[in-house]
Amino acid sequence: MLVAGSAARAEAWVPTQPVEIVVPAGPGGGADQMARFIQTLVTQYKLMPQPLQVVNRAGNSGGEGLQAAQAARGNPHQLVITLSNLFTVPLSTGLVFNWRDLTPVSMLALDQFVLWVPERSPYRSAVDLVAALRVAPARSVRLGGTGSKQEDQLIGTLMDAATGSKLQYVALKGGGDVAKALAAGEIDLSVNNPIEAEALWREGKVRPLCVFDGAPLPYPAKLSNGRSWQELPTCMASGIPAQYLMLRGVFMPAQVTPAQQAYYVALFDKLRQLPEWQAFMVRGAFRQTAMSGAEFVQWLERTEAFHRTLMREARWLAH
Repeated sequence: MLVAGSAARAEAWVPTQPVEIVVPAGPGGGADQMARFIQTLVTQYKLMPQPLQVVNRAGNSGGEGLQAAQAARGNPHQLVITLSNLFTVPLSTGLVFNWRDLTPVSMLALDQFVLWVPERSPYRSAVDLVAALRVAPARSVRLGGTGSKQEDQLIGTLMDAATGSKLQYVALKGGGDVAKALAAGEIDLSVNNPIEAEALWREGKVRPLCVFDGAPLPYPAKLSNGRSWQELPTCMASGIPAQYLMLRGVFMPAQVTPAQQAYYVALFDKLRQLPEWQAFMVRGAFRQTAMSGAEFVQWLERTEAFHRTLMREARWLAH
């Protein structure tokens, strides 16, 4: 009876003050959009007894946000929504941080990368682009991306290896800035996540060429000019043998209690069942993979090793 009573009291933990969710990236990007959508749903459905506040900490390619979560040990009222800079920033900069310094809560989804061009671009397909890159002068084609030595530039490096090209990489603050720069013709290519550029696609300002996944996207709804996500070929089938997916997950600081961690696991399980969340997954063409607990930890270990290998090959490791 004492054990059962203790478990019941532990399970009863709820936030007692506003909860902050840190976005280690700039406004308008995929992580920021997801965090603010989570905030909207938590508020609309009263999923927590306290408000959820979104704070962007994009400095040092997101390292500022990661270190803020690292420094909040034992604070159950702080979360951080993560992307692959969870791995790339420490590896490339030598930042004293590792995902093990945090408490994994839940993988919410995996985000795709799509190769985009402005609508007025001469490249009508990924095959056309690959052919052009093979003969283009070095640094004559501009690829815009978020930060440096992160996911976007890493994909650019894979494209260079596949085509023998030398793209000019243009580092911008966040995915929203990248999408706007592409629509304005300030860059020639981007590898924005779907959610970052889909509104501009629907407005006829940008055009997707292929997706960096091993299979076409499973979303047939028509979004722009009669086209759907499902109709995009894979970049692998178009002459760019590269596949890359990015984490959209939530962590807490270290030294929180199992009951506090379990509260947020249950919260995000409820959130993912909402019809609005399902619609958000479709609009952003996410791979709807979710996990928590030991399964999530094992995925993080594998993915960290994968990034270390990629960044070693790119000669970006700081140590």
